Amino acid sequence: MGWSARLHLRYAATAGRTTLAFEHDGPLRVLRTLYPEGAGICHTVLVHPPGGIVGGDQLSVQLDVGAGAHALVTTPGATRFYRTEGAPATQTVHVRLGAGARLEWLPQETIAYPGCLAHNALQADLAPDAALLAWEISALGLPQADAPFTAGVLHQRMAVDEVWLDEGRLDAADRWLLDGAPGLAGRRCLATLVLAQGTAWSPQERERLLETVRAHLPASLEPVAAGATCPQARVLVVRGLAPMVEPLMTLWQRLWAVLRAAAWGLEAPPLRLWRV
Repeated sequence: MGWSARLHLRYAATAGRTTLAFEHDGPLRVLRTLYPEGAGICHTVLVHPPGGIVGGDQLSVQLDVGAGAHALVTTPGATRFYRTEGAPATQTVHVRLGAGARLEWLPQETIAYPGCLAHNALQADLAPDAALLAWEISALGLPQADAPFTAGVLHQRMAVDEVWLDEGRLDAADRWLLDGAPGLAGRRCLATLVLAQGTAWSPQERERLLETVRAHLPASLEPVAAGATCPQARVLVVRGLAPMVEPLMTLWQRLWAVLRAAAWGLEAPPLRLWRV
């Protein structure tokens, strides 16, 4: 028997203020809402009180961001998929953005413990002129705690409308994938950052955003190997690999700030809500 939890967040723009209404069922909660940037952007902290996701757990988060609203959603700690005796653990996030809405989905890292059977998915549906800035940062095992990822599976999925899909199955038994040069090359932390719009950028704007991001990527493969591309006319993707989470998180926070400024003309405040 596992937990079944559901959290539905609804953001609306009213008189220049983004407000939040929500409902939940099971152990998923809104810990706090903050407005460090003023009334127009609602920062929201989500928590899963049990502290981890085990076999049989099914967590579902739905975010509806209404026309003109702007939400930033994060978590105060890592998402942990623990070892299972056979049943999979699932977390699904479904995002729907209204016209001109913005969402920043910035959870802390996902940790796949040895022996887990995890499914982690994000689906985003964007109306015209809506915008999404989202990341997923994953760590396989806990090698510094002498718990390497020697068994288990992490199935990751990120999708934007019907135009972009990133889906992969990271199986600890697939040593060629985990250790081979065309795969993770021995690194155990990987990350994806996505900037997407409901309306395509012009070729000039797309190239400007790519050049801005690439100017902040490491020149070598250490401590983070990273690259950026635009696989579709309204989707920009950055991918990274590292031996540990910390350098990836540091780089991803920097790129978030860079893209926020370049695409939206907004400064990036320190995410103090991670320290609530």
